[in-house]
Parts: sequence; C-alpha cells; structure tokens
Amino acid sequence: MFEREQQAITQKIKTFCRENQLPEVEFQWKWIPFSGHWGISTSFFQLAAQEARQGKKVNVNSRAAELASQIAAYLGTPQGFEKVEAVNGYLNIYFLQSTYATQVVNTVLQQGENFGKGAPRNERVMVEFSQPNTHKAFHVGHLRSAILGDVISRLLDFAGFSVVRANYPGDIGLHVIKWLWCYMNFHRGEKPASDITRWMGDIYAEANRRLEEKPELENEVRALYARWDRRDPEVVALWEETRQWSLDGFEEIYRQLDIHFDVYYFNSQVEHPGKEIVNELIAKGIAVDERPDGPVVVKLDELLGLKTEKYRVLVVLRSDNTALYATEDLALAKKKFSDYPDLSRSYYVVDVRQSLHFQQVFKTLELAGYEWASRCQHIPYELVILPGNVVMASREGTVVLLEDLIREATTRALAVVREKNPDLSEEVKLKIAQAVGIGAIKYPMLARENTKVVTFDWQSALDFNGQAAPYIQYAYVRAGSILRKAGQPLPEEAKVTEPLTPQEVELINLISRLPAEVQRSAGELRPLWIATYAYELAKAFNDFYTQCPVLQAEEAVRNFRLRLTAATRQAIANSLTLLGITAPQAM
Repeated sequence: MFEREQQAITQKIKTFCRENQLPEVEFQWKWIPFSGHWGISTSFFQLAAQEARQGKKVNVNSRAAELASQIAAYLGTPQGFEKVEAVNGYLNIYFLQSTYATQVVNTVLQQGENFGKGAPRNERVMVEFSQPNTHKAFHVGHLRSAILGDVISRLLDFAGFSVVRANYPGDIGLHVIKWLWCYMNFHRGEKPASDITRWMGDIYAEANRRLEEKPELENEVRALYARWDRRDPEVVALWEETRQWSLDGFEEIYRQLDIHFDVYYFNSQVEHPGKEIVNELIAKGIAVDERPDGPVVVKLDELLGLKTEKYRVLVVLRSDNTALYATEDLALAKKKFSDYPDLSRSYYVVDVRQSLHFQQVFKTLELAGYEWASRCQHIPYELVILPGNVVMASREGTVVLLEDLIREATTRALAVVREKNPDLSEEVKLKIAQAVGIGAIKYPMLARENTKVVTFDWQSALDFNGQAAPYIQYAYVRAGSILRKAGQPLPEEAKVTEPLTPQEVELINLISRLPAEVQRSAGELRPLWIATYAYELAKAFNDFYTQCPVLQAEEAVRNFRLRLTAATRQAIANSLTLLGITAPQAM
C-alpha cells in the first residue's frame, strides 16, 4: 500500500551510500509494531558487516548505529512523514497520521473487492476437501471439511495462487453394495423427489437394520459384491444411476453453502490403478507380499532404518486382493500430479484421525521415487459436535442432517429478522435469514484452530452482540445504513483536517491490516486469522460508530468519516467473502 513511499526513501538511502563510497546492499523494510503511530523500519547491520568484509576496521554494531544516525540526518523529514529516528542501528520512519489514514481509505475505495488481494504468484495448488460418501446421508460430521476446505481455497486464491478445488467422494465399497442390495430388494423403481441425501441415507440405515435383524442376508450382499467385481451390467448401470442421485443431492447442499469444485475424483477410478502401484512396490522391494496368508505391507520404519516407531507398517492390499483406502490414495496422488503436473502443492483437508495414514502414504510414494510426494500435505481438522455430544452415525440413521441444520438456522434467523425489520417483504426476509443462518453455521468452524473440536450451539452461533457471523454482518449493514442516510454520493476526496480520534486510528489500522492477514492466513492455512480479523474489524467499527458522529459532524470531518465508513464496509465485505459468508444489505 505504501510501496511508492518506501521505494523513494530506499533510493535516497542508496544515493547517500554512493555519495559516501559505501558498499551496495539491499535494504529490507518491516512494519514497526503499531502503538498509535504507523511506521516502517530498516537496519544497517548488513551494510556495516559488508564494510567489515571489505577490510574496513569497524565494530559492526557501533558502525550500524553511526550509519543510521547519518542517514536520518541526511533524510530529514520526508513529505508525508511525521518523524525519522535512528535507534541502535535501525532507521525508524513514522507516517503522518493524516497521510496514512487518507491513503488507506483511498486505496480501499479504489480497489474495492480486490482490496487485500495478493499479486499473482504463478503457482498452482490443489485443495481436496469435503469427500462425502455417495449412497449415504450428508450430515453435520461432513460439515467442517467442506467449509474449511472452501475457505482455505478462497484464501489461497486471494493470496495470489492458482487454486484447483477437488472433491473425492467415496462412490464404491461395502456401504454402496449394501445400499444397492436394499434398493434392489425393497425399493426397486423408486426415485428421490426431494431431500435426496436424506432419502439415500434412510435406505442405507434401513439396509443396516435389515442385515442386523437377519445376519444370514449378508450372503446376498457378498453375492452382489461379487457381481460388482465382475462388472455385471445390471449392477453397474444401477450404481451409475444411483450414484448420480447422490451427487445431485450433494450439489444442492454445496449450492446453499456457496461451495464449488473444479474437479471430481472417485475411489472407483483409482482402485485398479492403485493395485498396479502395489505391484510396482512389490517389484521394487518396497512392499512385502504375504498373500494368500496375509496382506501386502510396506514396513516403513524397517525400510527407513528407524530405531523408534514412527511410520509403522502400511497395509496396501488385503490378502484377498481387495483394495483399501491406502491402495486408492496411492493412485489418487499419482493421478493428481499426472492431471496437473505443475502443482506446487497438493493439500488434503481430512479428519485429524487420518494423520498417520497420510504420513504413511506420502512416505511410501517418496520411497517409490515419486519426486512430487514431498509436495503432498495433509491439513488435519477436528470434528464438529452438537450440545449433548450428539453422535453422528449414518449406520444407525441417527445423524443430524446438514439440510436440517440449515433449515433450523434459517428458521431461527428469520425470527430475528422479522423482529428487527418487520417492514421488509417476506421474500427479502427469507433471503436475509438464509444469509444469516448459513453464516452462523460457518463461522464457528472457522473461528477456532483447525485441530480443535468445535462444539456448535445456537446461542453463540446467532449472537448479534458477540464473536459470531451475525455480529459481523450487522456491522456491514450498519455501515450501509449510514451511507444511505447521508443522502448524497460518497465524497470523491476528503483529507484529514482534524486530529484523529483513538477510535478512528484503531479502525484505520485494522483496515490496513487486511492484505497482511490474507497472506498470513493463506501461508499458515489457518482461516482462524481472517475469522478473528473480521470480528475485530466489526468491533472497531461499532466503537467508531458509537463514539464518532458521522452524519452530524462538521462538513470536512463528515466527508472523511463517510469515506472511512465506506472503506470499512468494503473491508468487512471482503473479509466475509473470504469466509464464504454473505454480506446482506439489511438485517
């Protein structure tokens, strides 16, 4: 945001160096921790050390302090800056509050929805997330992977990466065969009319119930699995049709959550390629084939010569030649880098309980000689539980369905909207309620460390006065209300003519932090930082709103505060977009 000013000062320092026959070095600038004033700092230790390397007899620390003092005197106080000081070998330069504030506000309003966006990096990354099983319900247990993966993708994209969003549904396995068996015997010809994933989940729960009541029916399931393995045309056709029903149901949910994918992979695609990789591992002496008495295994710790247990043993194929998750994950990783050979990183947003599994898979691929194996990374997350420690188990059909959670959130939010804005049409109220409800669901998943359990409860999720999405959304709405009540176009320019209040200073500081927070969140793969930032920004705006009159202020102050309000509104909107949360126009 202040690159031009920084470059101008750097050039002046380099001119001083040339005039005094000093060595050429690159100067690195850092922001001085904010304490009511904004400033940048650079050091002269590198320059002093370079002089020493060239034969000049100097004490590096003393010489750095001397250089900082000389250059501070040389620079004076550049235009737009408040003061320049030399401190123990560092040069600290502080902006005038009026200059800094005006430039921050102008930059936000000029860049709009692109404010905070990083320059293109020419790096492609893949984020694989969500991974629901077809032929089952989409329940609250699936929620965090979908939301976390989506927001990590948004952050990486906004930070300047080219992002491929990938989904990897489990579309075959015993659970699918059980579903097909139940459908063929008890529901043949039926089709889902609505609530697709609920309907699919009900049949899966019914299948398990019937098999538990009559275990002898397992023989029919095994026979059906054998038909699938032979690729019986009837079974394959029914599988393809019913799989699409599940995918259609998932798409309805993703649409409500504003989540999209660029590519879909399926475990049915990688089962046989995975077995080919297992044969390759056996041929290379990496895997040990214990069939038919045992499975095919990779004894990782033994291969690596480790004295203490770390990677343990990875089973890559069952004794009966059937595939496991590991079999398929080996092939999936290979397919990703085959489809996108320029991937600089392949991220897997998967439950923390799979951490060892992914360490084993990635290390096995590395031992097999795949150079891209080191570019695979697991992003673990903990689960979401509801009050009372509600158990999610699609096997028993006792799951809390995501559709139900969304309906409940919308219903609760609608009651609040009707109370706060009774004059709005029902259509508008419902639209706002959906935005508020889904925001209330998403925010708790993002405002906590990825690897911490999220306990979801309605009171905190729909809190209009605490750290929750409705509070942030309401700050956005309030800013828009102020701008509408001004009854005039936004002033094109407004300089700071009066000393800034502490509330204005804090608000401007927070707005200016958005680009750095984006890079921090993307770099650490932690949406927590943006979620916290959005709340702090909304809180600072509310403090500003209550302490600093906008519409009643004298004209010059009023004009600046209107522009500051508009800039805040834009920064909140950009933050909410990064969190996948809608910024409503009214609440």
